[in-house]
Amino acid sequence: MRAVLHSERARLTALYGSLLLLAGGGLIALINILLRNGLYTRISGAVTTTRILPPGSEASAVPGYRLPMPVPAESLAPGITPTPEQIAAWKATQDLTSRVEQATLHELLLVSLVALAVFAVLSIWLAWWMAGRVLRPLGVITETARRLSGANLHERIGLKAPPGELKRLADTFDGMLDRMEDLVGAQRRFAANAAHELRTPLAVQRAAAEIGLAGDPPPQKVARIRSKLIEVADSSQHLVESLLLLAVSEEGLEATEPVDLTALAEAELAAARATAPQDLLVVRDLAPLTVAGDRTLLGHLVRNLLANAVRHNRAGGRLEVTVSPEGVLTVSNTGPVIEPRDVPRLLEPFRRRAERQHTAGEGAGLGLSIVASIARAHGAELTARANPAPGGGLMVRVWFPAGAPAARPAGETPGA
Repeated sequence: MRAVLHSERARLTALYGSLLLLAGGGLIALINILLRNGLYTRISGAVTTTRILPPGSEASAVPGYRLPMPVPAESLAPGITPTPEQIAAWKATQDLTSRVEQATLHELLLVSLVALAVFAVLSIWLAWWMAGRVLRPLGVITETARRLSGANLHERIGLKAPPGELKRLADTFDGMLDRMEDLVGAQRRFAANAAHELRTPLAVQRAAAEIGLAGDPPPQKVARIRSKLIEVADSSQHLVESLLLLAVSEEGLEATEPVDLTALAEAELAAARATAPQDLLVVRDLAPLTVAGDRTLLGHLVRNLLANAVRHNRAGGRLEVTVSPEGVLTVSNTGPVIEPRDVPRLLEPFRRRAERQHTAGEGAGLGLSIVASIARAHGAELTARANPAPGGGLMVRVWFPAGAPAARPAGETPGA
């Protein structure tokens, strides 16, 4: 009972009921005031203009006689003294008018109080019912939020109501649940994939140490095992650094500075060409462009795009790098033909076009996901599109807020 009295429904009932009672009381008071001011005049006029002949009088006995029409009372001319009969008639008229006025006002007051009492009960009931109807969607939202947990994030309110503030609140809550479900699902997949990726090199190291170094192996075998352990350790270190970079980019930017993206792309492209195959054709078109952001993270963005384009290219392939004054960075490469439906999957962590073979130089599947995360941190929009056959490969565009984004070509998949 105490919880009900302290509920929002009770507060709204008190508010609505008070407003209705004030409106009803004000209306009754206004009627009484207006009627009181004009009632005496109307009763006095009616009394003074009425002539009554007593039954049995000579005039009423005359066949065809009709009572004369009432004549309004007139003031006596100056200097004329009223007769005693006139004074007595005036006093009787005044007394009768006052008594009729008092009786009428008394009856009106009683009727008004009874009507106000009935109206009070009815208004409180209506206020309670109306408050319940108004707050019912909030109850649905509260119950849904109370039931939610990590196991049933798929539940939605789905409020069926006319457009309004509560409908928008429920729809906003459903949209928030959609984002939370996606985020929790992504975190679970990320944790599972990270555990799997870290477990594999640890298993390789353990097997190499337990099997390869068992007994008294010759120096040549020890050297091979040593090289293998160092290779796996380097791969694990690269994976851990990539995970840390992904976590840092997801946190957003604390401070920004002007970054010459053209010079950054020049430097990263020169470093990528040093390790790229000699038969790889590199085409560049780098217009001057300065963006606001973090120089280190933007360097990782360009470096990962170029590393991905070189690693997944083909013999005698092509690599194109473009920076436009409109704020667009484009990296396109030839390579295996990619199905368009597989492109969004490549932007997720630990996702690859083919299953991992755990060979030297093979990536962990974090390159493009790191690029997408860094782009989001800079407020940029990333899209990816599979290049058609026979060239194949992938084209990735990053629109930075410094420039006005051009229209997105058909077939490109948004990634940030």
